[in-house]
Parts: sequence; structure tokens; C-alpha cells
Amino acid sequence: MSKIALVTGANRGLGLEIARQLGRSGVSVILSARDASKASAAASPLRKEGADVNAMQLDVTNVSSVRGAAEELRRDHGLLDILVNNAGILPEATEHPQEAVDGALFRQTFDTNLFGAVNVTEQLLPLLRESGSGRIVNVSTRMGSLCDQSDPNSVYYSTIVPAYQASKAALNCMTILLAKSLAGTRIKVNSVCPGFVQTDLTPINREHAPSTAEDAANVVVRYALIGDDGPTGGFFDREGTVAW
Repeated sequence: MSKIALVTGANRGLGLEIARQLGRSGVSVILSARDASKASAAASPLRKEGADVNAMQLDVTNVSSVRGAAEELRRDHGLLDILVNNAGILPEATEHPQEAVDGALFRQTFDTNLFGAVNVTEQLLPLLRESGSGRIVNVSTRMGSLCDQSDPNSVYYSTIVPAYQASKAALNCMTILLAKSLAGTRIKVNSVCPGFVQTDLTPINREHAPSTAEDAANVVVRYALIGDDGPTGGFFDREGTVAW
């Protein structure tokens, strides 16, 4: 029986490529997006490629939407093997607050990047417990690494998008604590940095980013498919372990 995976924010860019690669690996993929029509449009070509991919409307910031998705998954599958918390926003790429600390931008960014992942994980954790080998991958970034942000020699040191970076640092903390709370189960939880990717997250990405979505998705999928001897509670990129 195929493993069942849910990918959030999967109608384009990195999320879409993660769904494609999981499908190619024989996983049955639920491709979710805030807009139902966009999810359906994204899933259609993947099915034509031969992947088992179905669309789902899912707004990670809306608890009712997340609960509905959990109910649908329980009704149709009874369990979930893989959750990829990919949905994320970076409004600071286009909005430039006068001060480094902008409450409205922090709330907007945390609502998706942290609380969205919390909402989805909370509602789907019972289904992951039904799996023989549940996997949670939180898509993060080294821009949220406190070590990188405090190291003048890091290539990420000069990047200053406070709301985004703080939301990802908080997501990393959730990874550690969730993995600790699930110790003794077969569920593994990890944060993964896909790198600087050519997606629409920021308007400059396509021009300056060194990694294609295909390359970046490889590392996410690798940790989504780790075996029972794989790590949990870690932070990784394509080179290996990342310092928190």
C-alpha cells in the first residue's frame, strides 16, 4: 500500500516540486493550497505524469479549514504517513517597514509560517500516529538559524527580514520540542532548509537564487522518506546538519 503524504502550499514553486518528487517515489500525494482551483490546476499535470496526486483546499491559517482537511483525510485514508509543512510567506520582500520591529508584519508572517504549521500538525497528528512510520518535515531556512544570524562570517549574516527569520526560528523550536514529545513513537520530526530557491516567495528569487525548485525539493523529500534509522529533532540542508 502506498504511503500517504500531505504537502501544504503546494500549488506552485517548491511545494509543487515536492509533491511531484514524492509522487514519482510512489507516494500517494495530497496537494493542498489555499485556493481550491489552484490546487486542482497544479495536481492535474502531475497525474498526467503518472503520479497519484489529489488536490485539497486547505488554508493553514484557518482552523476550520484545517479541521475539515483532517476529517477528509480520516474518511478517505484513515491515516497519514508524511506531512510536509511547506506553506510560507515573506511579506517583507515587498513591504518595507520603517522600523525593524513591525507588529503587523510579525503577526501576518507568524500566522502562516508558525501558527499555520502548528494548526496543521495539531489536527493531523492523530492520523500520523496511525502510521507505522509517520514523518513531519518543517520547511525552514538557515536565515532562521540563530548561529548563522550571530556569525559575521556566515553568508546569511547580512540578511535582515526580522518577521520571516523569527517565524522560522520559532518553527525550528517547535521541531525540537515536538520531536522530544514524540520520543518513543515512530514519528520523526525534522526541519529542512532547501536553500535559496528560484520560486515566487520573493520577487528577486528567480533572478538571483542559485537553486532550482527541483534541486531544492530533493533534500526535503529525502527527509520525508527517511527510514526508521533516520534522525529526528534535527535541522538539515543539502550539506547535512545545520546549527540552530
